[in-house]
Amino acid sequence: MNETWKSFIENQGAVLEGDRVQHFGHPVEERRAAAGGHVLADLSGFSLIVARGGDTQNFLNGQLSNDIRQLDATHSQLASWCSPKGRMLVIFRLLRRGSDTLLQLPATLLENTLKRLRMFVMRAKVTLESADAALVSIGLSGPDAKKILTEAAGFAPSGDNGCETREDVTIINLPGLHPRYEIIAPTAAVEKLWGNLKSKATPVGPAVWAWLDIMAGIPSVHPQTIEEFVPQMANLEAVGGVNFKKGCYPGQEIVARMQYLGKLKQRMYRAHVAGEVAPRPGDAIFASDFPGQSAGTVVEAQPSPDGGYDLLAVIQISSAEAGELHFGSETGPRLTLHSLPYSLPAGS
Repeated sequence: MNETWKSFIENQGAVLEGDRVQHFGHPVEERRAAAGGHVLADLSGFSLIVARGGDTQNFLNGQLSNDIRQLDATHSQLASWCSPKGRMLVIFRLLRRGSDTLLQLPATLLENTLKRLRMFVMRAKVTLESADAALVSIGLSGPDAKKILTEAAGFAPSGDNGCETREDVTIINLPGLHPRYEIIAPTAAVEKLWGNLKSKATPVGPAVWAWLDIMAGIPSVHPQTIEEFVPQMANLEAVGGVNFKKGCYPGQEIVARMQYLGKLKQRMYRAHVAGEVAPRPGDAIFASDFPGQSAGTVVEAQPSPDGGYDLLAVIQISSAEAGELHFGSETGPRLTLHSLPYSLPAGS
């Protein structure tokens, strides 16, 4: 988070822990607003990498799971960067902004990802830099978000993952419980938009936005889950993050083999768990058909507006179908599975 935005968002009532916004003073009410009303989210939990240069498209296409040649200024896309074993190191959201390509990722992964990705540049004409000093991200969600945003910014793109840039302000239309938009722009422009939007939406922190991602079934990779999942385990192909017809990239053979020759044994599910213990990425899920060992792993979890915790977890398909799942131990709190807002490929 850049210092100018940090100072601004603190003056707006944000409660910070280090450089991370936690909430705006009323965390329970903020979560409830996300479920049924309008929220305005600080997204400083994300960072941005800017890729520039004549070889940018070819370089990224040779590294990521999606076809970067299909990326343009009118839509964003998800893509994973995998290890040679096909296990995800990070999930990016990519977008074009002028001649730049932006890669959004959790801020906790920025430093190591940037360092490791630069190692593969070699002689390619591409530079990779953090854009966090120049650009800020905020989000707007709610039943009337499109109207509210159009009145404040002058436009709002249509269609899932639709993207548009006007006068240095980029807006992405994201899937969600309600119409949902992310705004990326220089700090001064975001401050102005925040001022125009805050009277029509409840300010919230990144954790509430992460809950909206859970409701949308959008996976993430955190430090605790690096190299835990191949893309299909986290449903990445179901949300448009994998292209099986593009050329090679690290781990491509394993990802393709899983798609065409293997039988997927694990999938990502949406679930709820009651209790006071907060699930964390990487925590284990247990099931009666896997005695003495983990049957799944938490991908993301956030407090639910109704109490307890909502989460995404990669779980053995056989265990999910058996119906008895427990968090943390074989006798831990029961998980209740909920439907995803999208269909999984046949045979999953």
